[in-house]
Amino acid sequence: QVHLVESGGGLVQAGGSLRLSCAASGSSFGDSNVGWFRQAPGKEREVVATISGSGSGTFYAAFVKERFTISRDNARNTVYLQMNNLEVEDTAIYYCVQRTGSGWNNWGQGTQVTVSS
Repeated sequence: QVHLVESGGGLVQAGGSLRLSCAASGSSFGDSNVGWFRQAPGKEREVVATISGSGSGTFYAAFVKERFTISRDNARNTVYLQMNNLEVEDTAIYYCVQRTGSGWNNWGQGTQVTVSS
């Protein structure tokens, strides 16, 4: 089983930037799709962005509004989420998730992102 570890979260002021990283250990991502999801207090989890195994295909939620960029380095078994122009509404726990044959079911432990006004 691939073990996912997120890092890079923290406290930032509105308008600032953070880069989240998701490192795979135990095995590689292989050619699986990987995504970033988030969950804000009192809200359901939602997808933020996903990337295909080769990195050539990406998807972004509408609320990203071209502020975030997902990328991956397969040689390093790492997926990134560059977040710019952060808004207070982006405050949430961000999870890295690997898509396996049965769905988005391999989750990391999450990293907290807090955006202050």
